[in-house]
Amino acid sequence: MSEAALLGVEPASVVDWLLHNIAGLQPPVEFTNIPGGHSNLTYLVTDRKRQRFVLRRPPLGELLPGAHDMSREFRAISALGPTGVPVPQALGFCDDHDVTGASFYVMSFVEGHVLHNEQVATAVYSPESRHRVGLSLTEALDALHSVDIDVVGVGNLGRREDYVGRQLRRWFRQYDASRAMSVPLVDELYESLLLARPEQQKASLVHGDYRLGNCITDDNGEIAAILDWEICTLGDPLADVGYMLVTWAEPGDEHQGISMAPSMAPGFATKDELLERYASASDLDLSPVRFYIAFNHWKSACINEGVYARYVKGQKPADGVDVDAIGAAVEVQARLAAQVLQS
Repeated sequence: MSEAALLGVEPASVVDWLLHNIAGLQPPVEFTNIPGGHSNLTYLVTDRKRQRFVLRRPPLGELLPGAHDMSREFRAISALGPTGVPVPQALGFCDDHDVTGASFYVMSFVEGHVLHNEQVATAVYSPESRHRVGLSLTEALDALHSVDIDVVGVGNLGRREDYVGRQLRRWFRQYDASRAMSVPLVDELYESLLLARPEQQKASLVHGDYRLGNCITDDNGEIAAILDWEICTLGDPLADVGYMLVTWAEPGDEHQGISMAPSMAPGFATKDELLERYASASDLDLSPVRFYIAFNHWKSACINEGVYARYVKGQKPADGVDVDAIGAAVEVQARLAAQVLQS
């Protein structure tokens, strides 16, 4: 167990906390870094009986106010545990920064596969099972949006109204603050999207980053757990639908890095099939869904601009990273947003 693997974890104090708060855990305890993602630090915790748990904490260094909120993640999976939404079991939350320098929480380890790319998808599943993965992804989203937020206790997690308006203003502020290149179309689309946003039909728990790469699938192609709830809030469920469709690549799609998308493998359901499956269980009017697709392309452009800026300003090491491709993605996503919005 290298020092790099333990960045963010003070073993002695964390183990002491685990022994007092996680039922059935048997020392000694081993920590293993779980790679992947560029946000929160995630560790596999294994005890003497080979029981496995997962610990999540924020990244190291100075954080933006309100970012990487461990209590939000823990609250979401705690609330959804008794429902039909597939999430890991919430086991314990620590807000004492003396333990390891930040808040953290512990959840159950869920067996399964994370389909990060096409190669993993083809290695794990047959074409028939890959088709089932897509339908299950949509069914899990339907289940999430069907949860009564007041009954499960998250009705005060955030503001309910005008989710898209709030998101547009938030992401444009971040885009404006990080400008490292000029893409006038992003500015133009901001105004257009604000004017064109549909009336929000209902308020549900919105994941905010709902895609296949943030889920664990079981051997049968069913969604076993939805992960990464750090930006979840209350708002417009169709925003999640739009993001799922934007990140669900099909052959012929114009998108930076699309060849790595797991849904490019043969057998996966089409975007139309995903939308039809969602509609079959939802009481929402899905006619404005193209707006939500355009919005999420635009949001992706803003996110890519922020990532690109951090690289060109030297805030992140660029070794092995195609920084130019990230910059190009800003223009690609903005153009896609415009095409969808105008169609």
